[in-house]
Amino acid sequence: MPEVKLEEVRRFMEDALQSVGAPEAEAKAHAALLLHADTVGHYSHGLNRLEFYVNDCQSGTCVPAAKPVILKESAATAWVDGNNALGATVGNFCMDVAIRKAKECGVGWVSAKQSNHYGMAGYWALQAERQGLIGLAFTNSSPIMVPTRSKQRALGTNPIAMAAPASGGDKLVVDMASTTVAMGKIEVQIHREEPIPQGWALGPDGKATTDAHAAFEAGMLMPLGGEEKTSGYKGYALSAMVEVFCSGLSGSKSTHNIRGWELSSAQGPPDLGQCFAAIDPSCFAPGFAERIADCLNTWRNLEPVDPSLPVLAPGDKEQMTSEKTKAKGSVFYPQKQIETMAAMAKRIGIKPLQTV
Repeated sequence: MPEVKLEEVRRFMEDALQSVGAPEAEAKAHAALLLHADTVGHYSHGLNRLEFYVNDCQSGTCVPAAKPVILKESAATAWVDGNNALGATVGNFCMDVAIRKAKECGVGWVSAKQSNHYGMAGYWALQAERQGLIGLAFTNSSPIMVPTRSKQRALGTNPIAMAAPASGGDKLVVDMASTTVAMGKIEVQIHREEPIPQGWALGPDGKATTDAHAAFEAGMLMPLGGEEKTSGYKGYALSAMVEVFCSGLSGSKSTHNIRGWELSSAQGPPDLGQCFAAIDPSCFAPGFAERIADCLNTWRNLEPVDPSLPVLAPGDKEQMTSEKTKAKGSVFYPQKQIETMAAMAKRIGIKPLQTV
């Protein structure tokens, strides 16, 4: 696969976003969000997602120069209107408010409406963790989950993210979709020209498929856990919980009323609901960071089934991938993705992505 320097990826992302109206600061913030995903190995949410944002900015669905505003707040809470700004603009604004409130009164809980796709949920939870707080982030999405026993879509990937600090600079990071995978993972398989695993998604006929193109066309992901007999109803329930935190609190559209998942949408702003929270562990029992470190060390030292595959704590794989990627200074992308970005660059008039 072609190799690209990290700084070249950043340059390309920033150029693309500025070419469609994003101010420099907003373009840099959003590029940082996307590059984080590729750096930790979640390619579905990095460069792969750039054209989606570019198209929304060009169509006016997203207003790249817009700024969020607080509509209502208390000492520990805030209700925000994202004003259809870029996902990183809304995310940074809301998590900053949540962190400030958590430092002032122990907890900060922020819910936003009129938001756009905000990348990896874990990116936002980590912002709180870096300041010694527990971070939480949630969002609803386009309706692409088929609830247990249903033939129709009604919920979304509706991710759950939590990051908690541990002593010695360690951390516990949970970041997962409530579907089997995010739709971007299917897009990555299309770029790689590879099938998807059984149990990820349904095809147009409503039956499980391993054809990535058929899965993307149908847009029907299975809940985390898959079918009912393998506890898929748990993923369904988690997605419903996230819906409460996001559309329920913010007044945004519920997932079943949000536009469909399309690379170029003419259906207008998605009006996503998002939720950001920060908790100060110092307001509770002393020794929090040490207890989390003890849990992490215990899990990592469990005897593995396969000695060549040690037990990992949540977030370890991403941390190791990030360290390797940063040390190497570059990332690999499928050839088809490079070609797609070249076509987009020509269309919006920017310098194409330069491979190594």
